[in-house]
Amino acid sequence: MYGILVSSTNWEVSKPSTKKVQTIMNKQLQDNPGVIAPPPLLFAGTLAAGLLLHSRLPTRLRLHTPRIIRFMLAGSLIGLAITTAGLAFKTMERAHTSIDPTRPTTVIVVDGPFQLTRNPLYLSLTMLYTGIAVLFNAITALLLLPFLLLVMRRGVIDREERYLERKFGEQYLQYKARVRRWL
Repeated sequence: MYGILVSSTNWEVSKPSTKKVQTIMNKQLQDNPGVIAPPPLLFAGTLAAGLLLHSRLPTRLRLHTPRIIRFMLAGSLIGLAITTAGLAFKTMERAHTSIDPTRPTTVIVVDGPFQLTRNPLYLSLTMLYTGIAVLFNAITALLLLPFLLLVMRRGVIDREERYLERKFGEQYLQYKARVRRWL
């Protein structure tokens, strides 16, 4: 990290002190919610475990629905998940804020899908997870979903909400009062 010093006579490039750089880095590290893990990783890991259990269980618990209905339900959930995520990504990009929960949030996004839910990306991950589990007829993966959502609530969402309340105060509290967490 280099800075530019402006004096009355000329411009000088200076290297800031190590202490100053550490202070800046500490502020950047603290300016995030401190989630336990990236949400896509939590969803992917749990889904992989559920699908693995499904393939290994001798009884192979199954949903007894016609294949065409299962495929239509799975396709609808996956399509809705992709659409919701795409809209949320574009909305956050337009607002110039990071999608990564380990980086600082610069603004509260209230447009697009964020008008209906405070967590459209987590809702889309939940729909995607459910769609894939239904597609593979993996009831074991569906049985793991409530535990995953509990981990998401405690380890990600609650931390993000506390962070946003600290950072944005009343502005976030008003948004939180207007818009539900899920739907």
